Amino acid sequence: MLSKNIEHALNNQIQIEAESSQTYLSMASWAETHGLEGISKFMYAQSEEERVHMLKLVRYVNERGGHAKVSELKAPKISYGTFKEMFEELYKHEIFVSDSINKLVDVSFTEKDYATHNFLQWYVAEQIEEEAQAKLILDKINLIGDDKGGLYLFDRDMQQLTLNSTPK
Repeated sequence: MLSKNIEHALNNQIQIEAESSQTYLSMASWAETHGLEGISKFMYAQSEEERVHMLKLVRYVNERGGHAKVSELKAPKISYGTFKEMFEELYKHEIFVSDSINKLVDVSFTEKDYATHNFLQWYVAEQIEEEAQAKLILDKINLIGDDKGGLYLFDRDMQQLTLNSTPK
């Protein structure tokens, strides 16, 4: 059985994961309207992955005797000056999500809810991957600079990254 404090914290994370999905969806739409097919496919896939993360939390809360709440979401940003700016925001967002997961893990440990603590370890590992991937993408973007040919190749590489990644 979940404590009310843990249930509240998990519901907060559910909202964060839902907003993450919306953020990636908005980024996908922006990229698609700017001719960045590979980036848009990557972002659509990321949006779906974040939704899966949210659903995993919803099911966990309900299975542990709590009540997962579907709450109102903040509207994501819908426009970006450049694709680089978009990926910089993505990286900052992943750091925010990691911090949120870490706080949740701390609450579960403090309350000695070891089942929740164990459950959250998957999210901890997932966020390490998400941050590393976002940082790697930003590093590549910085290598490209203003080279349009580089942007074309980068967009194509993002499409390959989407095709080669396995759903989680």
